[in-house]
Amino acid sequence: MNSLKNSVRLVGALGMDPEVKTFDTNKKLAKLSLATNDSYKNDKGEKITDTQWHNLVIWGAQAQIAGELLKKGDEIVVEGRLSNRSYVDKDGNKKYISEIIVNEFLKVGSRN
Repeated sequence: MNSLKNSVRLVGALGMDPEVKTFDTNKKLAKLSLATNDSYKNDKGEKITDTQWHNLVIWGAQAQIAGELLKKGDEIVVEGRLSNRSYVDKDGNKKYISEIIVNEFLKVGSRN
């Protein structure tokens, strides 16, 4: 049951090609954005689609694979955990960000 405490599973389309960075220690980091859609009908019976954007972070060997395999528009499934953090931008303003730290991903379709 411990694995359910902070667990996220999403299916969506990539909004960008992965940005892969390699650090001095050869550790790799990939950043991606994922769009998920939810549809419902409003009071007038019109179909409304609500799109949510999620920031994904992938570390290690999977980051390298993501950089080679994934492209903008691909449909993927991710499993990971939610992480909230803050940082100070170049103007000295404190910013807050929520990210999904990806444990596993699976490409299920491509835009082509």
